[in-house]
Amino acid sequence: MSKNPPALASNPYYEGVPDYMTEVYDWAYVDPNWVKALDRNLVVRVLLFLNDQRLMRRYLAHIQPGHRVWQLAHVYGDLVQRAADKVGPTGEFHLTDVTPIQIEHGSEKLKQMPWTRVIRSDAAEFAGIAAHDGTNRYDVICSFFLLHEVPEQKKREIVDHMLSKLTVGAKAIFVDYHNPKRWQPIRYILKLVNHYLEPFANALWDKEISSYASHAEQFNWEKETIFGGVYQSVIVTRKP
Repeated sequence: MSKNPPALASNPYYEGVPDYMTEVYDWAYVDPNWVKALDRNLVVRVLLFLNDQRLMRRYLAHIQPGHRVWQLAHVYGDLVQRAADKVGPTGEFHLTDVTPIQIEHGSEKLKQMPWTRVIRSDAAEFAGIAAHDGTNRYDVICSFFLLHEVPEQKKREIVDHMLSKLTVGAKAIFVDYHNPKRWQPIRYILKLVNHYLEPFANALWDKEISSYASHAEQFNWEKETIFGGVYQSVIVTRKP
């Protein structure tokens, strides 16, 4: 049950939003005024220290026309349009998010693409939408800078839920922060940012994403670090 103050609980943009979101990320992802200001390609580029295109390619390169793709959370800028465009009208692109304002922005961006669906759902609970064969299979499932923003238990739930939907040949993609090399000056900027603004992010400095999986041994884990270790791209496939 939400612990939000009555003034927030009665606001439709806060209805049903997890407490950790309103307590930590209200300014970034929940308050409509802030979201309107931040949802721009330039903001994404600055926040990712000009690595936005490199990191997006780690996700987009795995999408083929006709794929079924599930992206776990709305991302600022034009990433959702680019991913949906690669899927094309012969495939399906499903975008989920837990906050009303992010659903609103995602829906607006994808409104001209009828092969897309935007669904309000917790990333750890989305049941999926049945394909033509009756299964909830996806070819690509992507968490793009989501894990560092959720508490430890939620990280475990999200990773396990993503992997539970992987069939042989499908891919789960995690693009997120990592433990920067000590020579990387961005390391010390991020230490301050994490201390004041990103309390759940340091966990990805200390732990491998695979450590959040209950049955990691059932999967292949391919990790690449980027920009002196500031970021990581992890591709997961199910073992035959």
